[in-house]
Amino acid sequence: MKRIFGFELSDLQSWQRCVCLLNRPTDPASLGIFRTLFGDLHVYRRDKVRYQMPGLLLLLGVAVTVRGNHTCAALLCVRQVLGLTWTHLLRSIFIVYFLAGVKKLDADWVEGYSMNHLASHWLFDPFKHVLTEEKVSLLVVHGGGLMLDLSAGFLLFFDVTRPYAIVFVTYFHSMNSQLFSIGMFAYTMLATSPLFCYPDWPRAIIRRFPGFLRAVAPLTELPQRSPSCVYPQQDPQARDKRKSRRENPLSLRHKMGAIFTIVYLLEQFFLPYSHFITQGYNNWTNGLYGYSWDMMVHSRSHQHVKITYRDGVTGEVGYLNPGVWTLSRRWKDHADMLKQYSACLASQLQHYNISQPHIYFDIWVSINERFQQRLFDPRVDVVAAAWSPFRRTDWLMPLLVDLSPWRHKFDEIEKSLDNSTDVVFIADFPGLHLENFVSEDLGNTSIQVLQGEVAVEIVAENRNYSLREGDKMQLPAGDYHYVYTVSEEPSCYMYLYVNTTMIQFEQNYTRLAELQERLRNGTEPEEMDAELRQVLNGNAEGLNITDPVLAAFAQRQRRLEEHEKRRNSTVLERFRRFTLRKYMIFRRSILMTSYAIRNLVLGQPSLEQLSLEYDYANMKFHEDTETPSSSQGAEQLVPEGRVEL
Repeated sequence: MKRIFGFELSDLQSWQRCVCLLNRPTDPASLGIFRTLFGDLHVYRRDKVRYQMPGLLLLLGVAVTVRGNHTCAALLCVRQVLGLTWTHLLRSIFIVYFLAGVKKLDADWVEGYSMNHLASHWLFDPFKHVLTEEKVSLLVVHGGGLMLDLSAGFLLFFDVTRPYAIVFVTYFHSMNSQLFSIGMFAYTMLATSPLFCYPDWPRAIIRRFPGFLRAVAPLTELPQRSPSCVYPQQDPQARDKRKSRRENPLSLRHKMGAIFTIVYLLEQFFLPYSHFITQGYNNWTNGLYGYSWDMMVHSRSHQHVKITYRDGVTGEVGYLNPGVWTLSRRWKDHADMLKQYSACLASQLQHYNISQPHIYFDIWVSINERFQQRLFDPRVDVVAAAWSPFRRTDWLMPLLVDLSPWRHKFDEIEKSLDNSTDVVFIADFPGLHLENFVSEDLGNTSIQVLQGEVAVEIVAENRNYSLREGDKMQLPAGDYHYVYTVSEEPSCYMYLYVNTTMIQFEQNYTRLAELQERLRNGTEPEEMDAELRQVLNGNAEGLNITDPVLAAFAQRQRRLEEHEKRRNSTVLERFRRFTLRKYMIFRRSILMTSYAIRNLVLGQPSLEQLSLEYDYANMKFHEDTETPSSSQGAEQLVPEGRVEL
C-alpha cells in the first residue's frame, strides 16, 4: 500500500501517526522545479498584470522572490522540507481536476450545450477529419473534457498511468491557453504536472547527464536533515533509538500545521457547495464568481441591455449606455455587482443634476443555448432594492428551465433557414413587454409565436395585433414596436429577419468581383469610371474613395489579400511575426511594471499622463495593423446583422 499511496493504513489509525505523516521529510527538488516554472510563467504572462493594481504586483514580486530562494535551497541540496507543503499542493491540484469534473456532470454539459461553438476553433480541425463538427463538440469538447477532469487527478497519482496523464493534461491546458482568456490558470496547471512525480525526480535526471554536463549541473547529493521535519523513530542515521526520539519530537507547530492542512482541504471541498449560505450571490448559476468551478459549464449570450434612469424629483426619464463608467462586463450577470454598479451610476448622475436617481436594468440573457429572457426584474429600482449576501435576491427573475427541451426544436428551425435568414428566440413573463426597434437594414423581419399569447403594438400605426401559438406577422423596418405577454404562462416567440443591406452588399461585391476578373482578362467594357478602374486594378492605397460600395469592396479585398499572404507566408516570416508579438508582450510588461513601481514610490500622476503612458505601452508595431479610418467605410455600409432589442 505504501508503494501505491505513499503511506500505510496504520499511519491514519491515530492522530499522532497522522501528524507524523503530514510532517514527514520530503526531497525539495521537485518543489523547487515547480517554483521555478511558476515564477517564470508569471514573468512570461505578466502582461496580464495591470499597473493600476499594486497589490497584485506586490504578490507577484513576493512569489518570484520566494521562488528564487526555494529553487536555490532545492537544487543545492540544503535541507529537506515538510511533507505539509507537498500535501497542500498535490491535494489542491487533485481537487481542481476532480471538482471541475463533478461540475461537468451537469445536464447541459453532458448534452453538449455549454461550449456549443467551441468546436469551430482551428485546434479541433484534426478531429474533423473523422467526425462532424457537431460530433466533435459533443464527444471531444464535452465528453473528453468531462472524462479528463474526472480522471486526471487519479491518473496522475499512479506510476503506471502518470506518463500518459501528463501528456493528456499538457495537451489539454495548452489548448485552454489558446481557447480562453483565463490569465495564468492554464500555465499554472502546466507547471503543477511534475509535482505528481517522485519528489527527487530532478536529481535522478541530473545523475543521468554526461560527465561534462554534470560538472555545471546542480548537486545531486541527498538533502540535509531539517529540524522542522519529523523523522521516523527508527532512524538508521541515529546512533541509538533514544537519540532518534529526542531529535524531532512532535511540537505544537507540527500539530497546528496538520490541523490547518486538514481544515484547508475540507474547505476546498466545501466552498463549491456552500451556496446555501451565500444565497445573495446565487443567480441562474450558484455562488460567487471564481470558486464554484462551473465557469465553463455555463455560456451566456447577451442580446440586449437597457439602463433607464428617472429623476426622483422632476420625474425626467433618460437612458445610459451599458458599461458607462466601468471597464467590467460581469455586472450584467451578477446581482451583487449590479447593485454596486447602480450605486456608482446614482453617484455619477448627481453630477449631471439628476436628483435622487432611480435606475432600472433590462438585461436579456440566453444561457446554454436557451431562450433569450430577462435576468432581473426591469420594474425594480436597483438603487433602492434590498440585497444581502445571505438572502435570496427578490428581484432576480427565474430561469425558465421548463422550456429547455425547446433547444432541440431550435436546431431544426435554424437548419431549415437559408443562409441569409437569422433567428432570435425570445421568452418573456406575463405582465411584461418588450420594446424593440427594427433597423432599416433588416428589411424583411417577422415575428412568430411559439407558445402562449402576445399582443404586438406597432407604434407608427398606433394599432395592436393579437397573436396566438403558430401566428406570424410582418414587422415594419425603421420603427418601434412593443410585444406584450398577455397569456398566464410565459410566452415564447421568435424573430426571423433578413439583413437586406448585407444581401445587397454581397450582390454588389459579386458584380464588382466579376468586373475585376474581366478587367484582368482584358474584356472589360470600354466606358469605366476612373475611380472604379483604379480600385479594380488594386491601386486603392491612399485613394479617397467617395463611393461607399467601392470603399467596402476595397476593404474586403485588402483583408482577403492579407489573409492569403499570411497563409502562404514562409516559416521565417511566421517566426518574425511570432518574435514581434512576444517582443510587444515583454515591452508592455516592462513598461507597465516600471509605471507601477513609480506610482508606488512617487504617487500616482495625473490622469492625462496615465492615459498617454497606457497608449504608449499598448502601441502596436504589427505590419498588418489597420487604422480605424481604413475600415470606417465598410463598417458604415455593412452594419451588424441582428435585431436591435
